[in-house]
Amino acid sequence: MSLAYLAQEAANTESTFKGFGAIGYGLAAIGPGIGVGIVVGKAIEGIARQPELSGQIRTTMFLGIAFTEALALIGLVAGFIF
Repeated sequence: MSLAYLAQEAANTESTFKGFGAIGYGLAAIGPGIGVGIVVGKAIEGIARQPELSGQIRTTMFLGIAFTEALALIGLVAGFIF
């Protein structure tokens, strides 16, 4: 096989997989979406049970949301890299 033929096949293969990055990011965003829902739900539960700790629970909730959303950003970056 010639090198030019292999380069042409690689270029053709690359163009057929262009839409899979968006599908991969969509799948990668499902987990963080579920995670944020669970974090907020449990925080609301905790505030309802102990309203005097609402400030601490809210702060912890925002930290949990930030860490969970970082997973979605990692999924987006991985889609661009791979």
